[in-house]
Amino acid sequence: MTRANSAAGGRRDVSPFIAPPGAERRAATGGIHLPARPAEGWIALLLLLVMGFTFGASVDDARWVLGRDGLTDYLPWAVVLGILWSFVAASAGWSRWVSHGLGALFAALVLPLIVGASLVQPGNASLHDWYTTTASSVIQAYLDLAWRGRALTQQFGHFVLILGLIAWATGQFAGYAVFHHRRPMTAVVTLGLGLLLNMSITIQDQLPFLVVFSLAALLFLIRVNVIHEETSWIRRHIGDPHAVGSLYLRGGVAFVAMAVVGSLFLTASASSAPLAGAWSGVDQTLINLGTQLQRYLPGGGPGTRLTGVAFGSNAPITGRWVTDATPAMEITVPKGDKHVYYWRAVAYDHFDNTGWSWTSQSTADRPSASEVLDGTNEGEDLAPILREVTFAVRPLGFRGPTVFSPSSPAKVDKGSRLTLVAGEYFGGLELGGGGAPYKMTALVPQTADDDPEGITANKLRAAATDYPPAITQLYLDVPGGSTGPDLVALRALIDGLSPADNPYDLAQTTVNHLRSSAFTYSTDVTDLECGTRSIAECFAHFKRGYCQYYASTMVMLMRIEGIPARYVQGFLPGDRDPATGTELIRYSSSHAWVEVYFPGYGWITFDPTGGGVGRLTSLPTGPALPSAKPTPAPSRTVNEPEERDPVLPIGGDITPGPSSGISSPGAPLALVATLLLIVGVSAAFIAWRRGRNRVLQPDAVYSSIARLAGRVGFGPRPSQTVFEYTGALADVIPAARPELTLVANAKVEVAYGRQTLEHDRLHALREAQRRVRGQLWRLFFRRDRRR
Repeated sequence: MTRANSAAGGRRDVSPFIAPPGAERRAATGGIHLPARPAEGWIALLLLLVMGFTFGASVDDARWVLGRDGLTDYLPWAVVLGILWSFVAASAGWSRWVSHGLGALFAALVLPLIVGASLVQPGNASLHDWYTTTASSVIQAYLDLAWRGRALTQQFGHFVLILGLIAWATGQFAGYAVFHHRRPMTAVVTLGLGLLLNMSITIQDQLPFLVVFSLAALLFLIRVNVIHEETSWIRRHIGDPHAVGSLYLRGGVAFVAMAVVGSLFLTASASSAPLAGAWSGVDQTLINLGTQLQRYLPGGGPGTRLTGVAFGSNAPITGRWVTDATPAMEITVPKGDKHVYYWRAVAYDHFDNTGWSWTSQSTADRPSASEVLDGTNEGEDLAPILREVTFAVRPLGFRGPTVFSPSSPAKVDKGSRLTLVAGEYFGGLELGGGGAPYKMTALVPQTADDDPEGITANKLRAAATDYPPAITQLYLDVPGGSTGPDLVALRALIDGLSPADNPYDLAQTTVNHLRSSAFTYSTDVTDLECGTRSIAECFAHFKRGYCQYYASTMVMLMRIEGIPARYVQGFLPGDRDPATGTELIRYSSSHAWVEVYFPGYGWITFDPTGGGVGRLTSLPTGPALPSAKPTPAPSRTVNEPEERDPVLPIGGDITPGPSSGISSPGAPLALVATLLLIVGVSAAFIAWRRGRNRVLQPDAVYSSIARLAGRVGFGPRPSQTVFEYTGALADVIPAARPELTLVANAKVEVAYGRQTLEHDRLHALREAQRRVRGQLWRLFFRRDRRR
């Protein structure tokens, strides 16, 4: 001990309390000085804030909401606020439930205002406008999904709010783990896992975030370890804790610097990817998951892997069409085949104004090499005009189970599952074993170029219009609200342009008009304020959109003319090698088009998408034929536009006021928020009052006083007895000496004497705890002045 004291420069710590390392010790005059920082140190708090801010910045950089980073710019600060809240709560000595409960309440009141501020256009918006904007968006999203029966919601305010709540909760949990539970590794793991999860889903280059986070996390752990080591040396009086801490800190910083520099060097110079194959198919799984989540969270910006090509039970239409040039698959057709094939994946019948789906779907398992469409109306006898095409598919980037086929699939060399719409017509086909290579034989309509008996434009003009009842029931449905004045005007214009009143000419005229310069092809229409308009009505109004907008509009125009049509998704023709017949299909070839039904000829493909995207070849004209005897069209009436609940725009900013589309729910919701605040404060007050009356045991009272005293620099030393510690603490707060004596006596009698205190003494113990804590809090707020 003499050697240790000598190493410490002759100083000897005689303070009866354990103060946090680095705090000012008692001077030679005998005065006690309180610590100027928390037990973990201000540097540790700063490093934790850096980690939290980095995590929030990485989520913001992914552009989860509609690909726009401006809507999530507040996320890093939400994480920081969560950490600071936990720091304040732990410093105040609040219990876990009180800290997290009040933190959740505070977040629920503050974050909607921040979200509303990001949604409202800059101007003279008030707090009331911010709150009502967020609340209205959340309510409209709920009504879209729960009451209006839509395939997805085009609101995104709730998505922005959910991300903010997740960011706040992550920061609050990490901060509480450090400052209350003294578990720094828990905070590092929580924030680090969140960062890695976000990085694994986003396609943005986020290496700088990982470097900054790793650097801050290592320094944070080193700093906390230094604090613990210094505390241990102070307790044992074996040397100068500052010298030991400096040694640990210098060594740790040097190690961190070398580790980060070495990691960056390896990252820049690595030429191999040993784990590249380990993630095969993971992207497609994430895309399929994102497609399902889009119903509830219409994000899907280009920065995440949750957006991409997937074919499932529904096809939501958002404001952005996101693809890339990554190879999806290779399809090998017979050598010498010069036909251009659209590779169909799914066909939908039901439109709900925001997307497509199957009305009543059923599945049927098909063994290998069996007739896929056997027993369905899709496979009706069209043998004279069909030809067989056998091709092989080898998946590349696309690992989904979807089977692709030009027109009707006939046989697959692997077991498959067929999805039927209403048990009658093709919906989709999937392999039982997932995304594996397969061979397919399809039945493709042959044209007059293939056989004189093949399909021509004049044959389709002369086709009958006596559609089967199942066709009219499924493929003439025009849901309420899908049409409006703009679509009606577009229909009238096309009717006026049509050279003859027959389904083929109406369809071809619609294609020609939609492909004209009157419409603009754009893969990003998030700036259009479609409001309550359906996708078709929005496209007819703004005349901007991508393939899903073109195809949806044409299907609706055909249906209101009484012509059965359905919405189809798949891939455009790829780049084919004439020598091998191998066709490379890329994700950028994903597409949506239209199929129109002609009795005696089946489903015929039409592609209305402009902008030079479509690659469909024209049918040969053929000899003129007499038209079939006309039959009354099943339905040529247009549903009048309905009175609809006002909603927020699909994308873009929102201006509060009459033009914003926000109606009366705003004021009541602001009142609800006020009532929520009152209820929360009342609940906290009731909990505090109940806590005043609950039965406390001496051990709990003594421990709570010791914890709070430790936070202001007067924690107990391991060698001190109960009476020694309370006596030393009474020297600091003389006004509470009788109460401290009462607590010490009760603690010793119960812990060591095995006695049971009477109710009066327990009540006195509670009052003593209250007075001691009050004196300690007063001391806490006076500590700067005392120093």
